[in-house]
Amino acid sequence: MTDQKRRVALKVLGATLGAAAFAKAMEPLRAWTPTLSVAEFLQRNYRELDSEAKRALLARIEQKTLEEHGVEVSVHDDRPIDGVEFGYALNLSVCIGCRRCAEACHHENNHDRATHNSYIRVFEMEQGSFDFENGTADYDHAVPAPGKYYLPVQCQQCDNPPCVDVCPVQATWKEGDGIVVVDYDWCIGCRYCEAACPYHARRFNWHKPEIPKDEINPNQGYLSNRIRPQGVVEKCTFCLHRTRKGQLPACLEACPTGARVFGNLLDPNSDIRWVLENKRVFVLKEELGTNPRFFYFFDK
Repeated sequence: MTDQKRRVALKVLGATLGAAAFAKAMEPLRAWTPTLSVAEFLQRNYRELDSEAKRALLARIEQKTLEEHGVEVSVHDDRPIDGVEFGYALNLSVCIGCRRCAEACHHENNHDRATHNSYIRVFEMEQGSFDFENGTADYDHAVPAPGKYYLPVQCQQCDNPPCVDVCPVQATWKEGDGIVVVDYDWCIGCRYCEAACPYHARRFNWHKPEIPKDEINPNQGYLSNRIRPQGVVEKCTFCLHRTRKGQLPACLEACPTGARVFGNLLDPNSDIRWVLENKRVFVLKEELGTNPRFFYFFDK
């Protein structure tokens, strides 16, 4: 039986039995998933947990990370800030395709090192073209190349996200600040959301992430960069474990040319509002009606 089928079967079992009965029923199933705990499969959807249950959950994740990876981490429940809706903009005139943003994302978000995963893909594009489906993401020559420009693509944090609509277990949703999140403990790995995303912004964890002990980022958020389990779909969250604390996304700080602009769309004095009001911005696949909060522009 696959890990996904196990997760679904055990969730159903936990929903139909009482806690004591479920604990007993779990005993013959431990051969399937020896690291599985009763608490993990009795856990409700993140949005249904009270403060006490969330504290216990975060402590459990911290302890599990210590046991499995030998690293002490701090996992936080970072909540949206009142009066804040995040937006991101990218100046394509100055992006040089160096992919330092993708590298920063890889390390900040505790991605599997073997696959060198990242939430950001940088497409090399022909000048005059806007269809990133025809771009090249695996170029290996010096950049920037003549006649090319570079289009980084990540989660667009859509105001009308199709990925949320198709999730059969409500494991993904849009929060008050516009960030679309995933409850990785509730995701069943069906990959419907991955198929529904027109920006190819979601990743499926085919294997348990492997990260050297000394490279694990210990500052983690439950809905963002904590080490995700095998068999779930994950995505960019605008580094909410940073941005909800007043910091900038890791990809922005890594950009050597200042191509990235981030801020509060509701603040008329923010850098992101200045871009929207003074530049000719566009969004990817506008015709789909997803209403992204990620904008692109050129200087001319």
